[in-house]
Amino acid sequence: MFCLNMKTFLVSTTALLAIAAAEAGELPTPLKDTDYLNNGAHDAAVVELGRMLFFDPVLSGNRNISCGTCHDPSRGTGDDLALSIGEGGKGFGPERRTSSVGVTGRVPRNAQPLYNIGARSYRAFFHDGRLEPDPDGVFKSGFWSPAREHLPEGLDSPLAAQAMFPVLSPVEMAGQKGENPVATAVAEDRPADAWELLAQRLAEIGEYREMFHDAFGSDEITFEKAANALAAFQAVAFRSNGSPFEQTLRDGDFARLSGDVWSGIELFYGRAGCDDCHSGPLMTDHGFHAIAMPQTGPGKGHGSDTSYWRASGFMDRLEDEGRFRVTFEKEDLFAFRTPSLLNVALTGPWGHSGAYDTLEAVVRHHLDPEGSLHAFGAPELPELSDVIEQTGKGSKLIFRPLNPARRSAFDRRDTWVQSNDRLRSRIAGANDLGTVDLSDREVAQLVAFLESLTDPAMRERSDLVPARVPSGLTPQPPPNHGQ
Repeated sequence: MFCLNMKTFLVSTTALLAIAAAEAGELPTPLKDTDYLNNGAHDAAVVELGRMLFFDPVLSGNRNISCGTCHDPSRGTGDDLALSIGEGGKGFGPERRTSSVGVTGRVPRNAQPLYNIGARSYRAFFHDGRLEPDPDGVFKSGFWSPAREHLPEGLDSPLAAQAMFPVLSPVEMAGQKGENPVATAVAEDRPADAWELLAQRLAEIGEYREMFHDAFGSDEITFEKAANALAAFQAVAFRSNGSPFEQTLRDGDFARLSGDVWSGIELFYGRAGCDDCHSGPLMTDHGFHAIAMPQTGPGKGHGSDTSYWRASGFMDRLEDEGRFRVTFEKEDLFAFRTPSLLNVALTGPWGHSGAYDTLEAVVRHHLDPEGSLHAFGAPELPELSDVIEQTGKGSKLIFRPLNPARRSAFDRRDTWVQSNDRLRSRIAGANDLGTVDLSDREVAQLVAFLESLTDPAMRERSDLVPARVPSGLTPQPPPNHGQ
């Protein structure tokens, strides 16, 4: 594949070493059609249905947020926030704040990028991999998932199965019990009813009835069909393999990449050891690793620590133990999925909790994870102006505005784990990533390589947002907002 052309490119010693690695097969092979679901070929009617559903707030309990709100194609398929403000928010991107309805809290983990999410090698989903294929056939759906036996059959892929879940999250899309029937079904652990309610909504909209018929050749509308369409859209819309690095892997035009990039390649696949985890065409081993990433925000509410509860009066545990809460294997404590590095320069803030807001900062964290964790300061998160809290009365849940006298205690959850020496040391103690000594120049070279993984076509894709959606609601985010 690789042919030196000395007439067009005077290679440095570093470039020669990197090229030799490429010729020896140490660099990844470029992605091709067969690496993707359905060999990259998806029915156009299914994809278009998925596009409408992705940006239509009709799939949220209160009809006020879409998948695209937190996975904005003009913001690296994220929202530029460390932790999203989901259901109960207003606005987009860094300007998103709480609405007068109020929120119960932040989305506990960073919105994951969607680039190349339709690749076949994606088998486990979410930061902790809590949705994955079920090789033993325990569940008829074919997947292990938080919905257990409630997840229906008929889902085409793990990506489609994943699409079943954001609509069930109270802080992401469903809302709180009593606000709408979907949220109530979720709160009462009736996920099948929640999906059926959303399918009924879609069936009441004539244009969606036509689109489902065109896509699937049937008048029956189910949420699993909606999930299959959402998966098809994401697989097509966010397929990305046009970065300078990937183009060089295809055509061997070494002049395309600068000397700093080649030096970064040599470090990445050499002394820095980045490819131990970031390997293969997608630059991820799809594994789970504990790298002492700081926790911002309240986390997923894991662990047995009750110090925040005792100090604040809020009955919350604030740790996020990652993959451990899926497998309950000690080696998975504070482990999170290795992200793909394709388009990584577009996908900040970085880390499962969005801890780092520059690419250089997250690279430096990998060089000394424990030292970086202990040196990490308080995260900067947007203020939650309107907060509601859950209280119990008999068998009913009541949501009411947070008592202003308790506001400072509530806000302490954003920094509690990171500022607590004992809890922070638990994260450090699970770290399995060694230290690497690099100069500032070498760090800059690594960053230059990571920036060469950006596909220019992916920088701005607000054109994916339709001008209108079948529900008649305003698409989220707004059409062409990034242009």
